[in-house]
Amino acid sequence: MKSRNSYPASKRGQQGFTLVEMAVVLIVIGMIISAVMIGRDVQRNAEYVRVRQVFLNQWAEAYNAYYQRFGVSVGDDPAMPRKMINGRNFTGSNGVISGGNMSNVTPPPAVCSNGAGANMARAAQAGMDLITLMREAGIELPPGRGAGREDRYAYQDSNGNPQEIQVCFQWNTPGTPSGSGNVMVITGLTPDLARSLSSGLKGTADANTGVFRQEGVAHGNMSGGVTAGTLDWSVNNTAAITGTTAQTGEDQVATVVAHYKMNQ
Repeated sequence: MKSRNSYPASKRGQQGFTLVEMAVVLIVIGMIISAVMIGRDVQRNAEYVRVRQVFLNQWAEAYNAYYQRFGVSVGDDPAMPRKMINGRNFTGSNGVISGGNMSNVTPPPAVCSNGAGANMARAAQAGMDLITLMREAGIELPPGRGAGREDRYAYQDSNGNPQEIQVCFQWNTPGTPSGSGNVMVITGLTPDLARSLSSGLKGTADANTGVFRQEGVAHGNMSGGVTAGTLDWSVNNTAAITGTTAQTGEDQVATVVAHYKMNQ
């Protein structure tokens, strides 16, 4: 009987791969695909940490630096401080303030960049441009998207589509669901980025407790004066940016707005 090696080379080449060899190849391919997917997740998580540390935290530091330099929040009047962002433009409309209760008043407009972008509806005013106010005060700003767009940060969502974060500052009246007082308003957050930021800033990923909450979402579900529990963000990565309907893997992911409570 002839050994396998005694067959001509042409005969040996026609035999193809064995089942074991094919299984090994498939395992290797699976490992490569898994490594690529894990690598993408690691890269995305690292980007989320960078958003928090290099962008949001630095904007919070810029806000605090402004307060320390002037003794008031951004846009407030140092001569007659109201302890609210843009307080110099507060009119106290919608009735008379009674007994110090300001829940029924109209808050002053938010302080945003005049090239308002996603925050255009927040009515940035002439003379109240966020970037200009910070520059005039000599406050160092995060790099953001470059000169004149330091209030924005570009990133990719889980589908690989471009997204843009933007920050503003505003004062929330008492009784505002997402918390009263001076807050940083952050638009353009995908749900997974919002959860990551929430975990990093307050230790939990929910949308309705602590210093980082979804805009318009109240603190828990109250039943007999007792908080029933925490709430998740109102959309997830299966929702398209054009609405809450199911999306394909190519669509931009839906975004949410968050309020980050300032400490002064």
